[in-house]
Amino acid sequence: MTEMYLEHAGRRAFIHQSLTTIAGCSAIGALGGCAHGKTAVTSPVSVDPWAQAELIRQQVRPPEFPNRTFDIRTYGALAKDGHDSSQAIAAAILACHNAGGGKVLVTGGRYLSGPVHLRSNVNLHIDESATIAFITDPKAYLPAVFTRWEGMEIMGYSPLIYAYEQTNIAVTGKGTLDGQGNRTTWWPWKGSNFSSVDWGIPGVPTQEAARNKLMQDMENNVPVAQRNYADGSYLRPTFVQPYSCKNVLIENVTITNAPFWLLNPVLCENVTIDGVKLVSHGPNSDGCDPESCKNVVIKNCLFDTGDDCIAIKSGRNADGRRINIPSENILISNCQMRSGHGGVVIGSEISGGVRNVFVENCVMSSPELERGIRIKTNSIRGGVIENFYIRNITIGEVQTAIVIDFHYEEGDAGKFTPTVRNIHINNLQCETAHKVFQVRGYKRSPIQDLQLTNCDFKKVDAVGVLEELDKFVANNVKIQGVEFKV
Repeated sequence: MTEMYLEHAGRRAFIHQSLTTIAGCSAIGALGGCAHGKTAVTSPVSVDPWAQAELIRQQVRPPEFPNRTFDIRTYGALAKDGHDSSQAIAAAILACHNAGGGKVLVTGGRYLSGPVHLRSNVNLHIDESATIAFITDPKAYLPAVFTRWEGMEIMGYSPLIYAYEQTNIAVTGKGTLDGQGNRTTWWPWKGSNFSSVDWGIPGVPTQEAARNKLMQDMENNVPVAQRNYADGSYLRPTFVQPYSCKNVLIENVTITNAPFWLLNPVLCENVTIDGVKLVSHGPNSDGCDPESCKNVVIKNCLFDTGDDCIAIKSGRNADGRRINIPSENILISNCQMRSGHGGVVIGSEISGGVRNVFVENCVMSSPELERGIRIKTNSIRGGVIENFYIRNITIGEVQTAIVIDFHYEEGDAGKFTPTVRNIHINNLQCETAHKVFQVRGYKRSPIQDLQLTNCDFKKVDAVGVLEELDKFVANNVKIQGVEFKV
């Protein structure tokens, strides 16, 4: 038996239904009633939306660098236990920048470093023989820098790799970036705050008090220069964060054991993330979170994470609305997702909106993959999310295949009603799922124009939840071999 929730004629109906009767169930047809007679206002990208995806693919080009090499060993770096190569790496980056650009080479072993700050026209290249292992003493990440933390602007610990208002920057090579986060380092600061796992250690302070104060500072519009949340606040730094940069390339490296989010470009334009392996299972180990970015290509990457694999964001609550810059024109292709809270996600720090996101030719599967395609927001986060196109997705094993939920975390407790419209999913093949849908809009703001075409959910325990939709369309959609009728 499946359990399906449907909204009809202003009341909620709870229906027990056999999978063998899905094709003829008139209650599914009642989804039209969820729309309360409204006509969807959609914002199509073009007659053929995938033509815009092709434009993104063609126009987003990685930066190129002069043929100059600056070996960090020349500047005093040593692949030696306990030796801090921070100053040597910084000197090589400065020399490369001052010379007009080129490659800063990291080769020949494991180098210990504090934060790395990139400059324009510098490609930090970690070859296959090399690792940068980042110091775990928080004081190494001072002085504070201007950064975003969970979508809020602060003066906080420096990200492990950081760039601010730079042009033509890259991190490349087949080497490894190791944040050295673990159960005793960085991760305990999470505590049990908004987590199913208590990461805390008795006697070790956590982020909870500072996070709550920061939320109040944000809502009270405290100037960012006065939001001092570095030493003593226990807000873990992001691993790689280019901020307000143009022409960014992250290619082929392995990023592991992150204190917090792994890749988080913020307010960047023309970003390429290609062939990166993102493997980290700590708290909030999001793989790649483009935030308020424009023209982004994420391709050929592997995600095996403790949180969302990819989560597209645009700032949280009052800060997201104040800055009011969406993430837009994002193409995700040929990626593999393993463990994670979600495969491809929009939200939850989404107050500035998201539009024109294209996902194709991705494979997702793991017993620990909680959701495949996911949008998460609520009436505190708000935001307009539109033009989300997905095609040719293979899901092996997932807990819930498709999630669009306006009841995330705080739920319907604010005055910023979200809008979600124009979501098209074509050729999604799912082998095993506990539930197909967790789709819930608001009565006052139904999810508009959700279309599924040529989708097959082969083995499922439940159809799941469908509430408050306007213009829901399912063409050639099968659940356990039976056609799903709307």
